[in-house]
Amino acid sequence: MAKGYTQRPGVDFEETYLPVAMAKSIRILLTIAAWYDYEIWQMDVKIAFLNGYVEEVIFMDQPEGFTAIGEEQKVCRLQWSIYDLKQASRSWNTHFDEVVRGYNFIKNDYDPCIYKKISGSSIAYLVLYVDDILLIENDVKMLGDIKAWLSTQFSMKDTGESSYIIGIKIYRDRSRRMLGLTQSSYIEKVLKRFKMDHSK
Repeated sequence: MAKGYTQRPGVDFEETYLPVAMAKSIRILLTIAAWYDYEIWQMDVKIAFLNGYVEEVIFMDQPEGFTAIGEEQKVCRLQWSIYDLKQASRSWNTHFDEVVRGYNFIKNDYDPCIYKKISGSSIAYLVLYVDDILLIENDVKMLGDIKAWLSTQFSMKDTGESSYIIGIKIYRDRSRRMLGLTQSSYIEKVLKRFKMDHSK
């Protein structure tokens, strides 16, 4: 079992910071999508934190149920990240960045979780928020190609046209090129937590 609580800074891990897309960046891209009538699609990376490489030398006990008979004293050296490691989220993000840029996505200078890909008149924006991916594109074929490619790189769940992003509900009227955002479900959760959901 990995014991993240035993890790020592500078020995077992260096950086743990996980960048995420800024809310204002997401709003700007959604505004562009509404104005130009771009596709807005969402995908989810399954078990994202297991996709990162471990750069440090880290050992762990053999997992329960997988102990080799007669070799119980042996340990495993980690090559891939696992949950509970302090650097798991950072390792995932670093690996994702390398993979996506290898597919000719360009990272935004001001927001490290916004990527852009241009091919002729086709343009695609990829927004990463931990393990949620928002794809904003003007070309349905390119959208399909990127979704298919992502599925070859990671275990993905295609959640379809985006209706929620970071807890914000998206309302869209494509005929009028309008898009609205609401956090009503979050507000309801807060009211319930403080037992104010029946207040008027």
